[in-house]
Amino acid sequence: MTSPSRGRRDRGDLEAEVLAILARAEASLTSGEVAQRLERPLAYTTVMTVLSRLHDKGAVSRVRNGRAYAYSFQRDEAARRAAQMHRLLDAGEDRARVLAQFVGELGQEDEALLQQLLRETGG
Repeated sequence: MTSPSRGRRDRGDLEAEVLAILARAEASLTSGEVAQRLERPLAYTTVMTVLSRLHDKGAVSRVRNGRAYAYSFQRDEAARRAAQMHRLLDAGEDRARVLAQFVGELGQEDEALLQQLLRETGG
């Protein structure tokens, strides 16, 4: 049985480190800039993969910066949760059924709130 390589990071640890770097940054950072700020050298492609996963989870936002993306820590809890909900809906095969099930399980207060929000947004 082989032991894990010494110093190898768990994916969650690396994600946490990348999030901490973005949270401290005063501006959006590219993958290369994040890689430069890591505690130890890491392949650029690995950093890109971590940032892409964090974006898919809604933990970071990104904007085009030339041919690359610049990433920012998503400070808004509501925006993070909304991105997670979109990701879950996009992963399903029957979006209408998932939404119908969700709405069907809402309590009266949440249902009224959802109806109000839909009216306010023109939905």
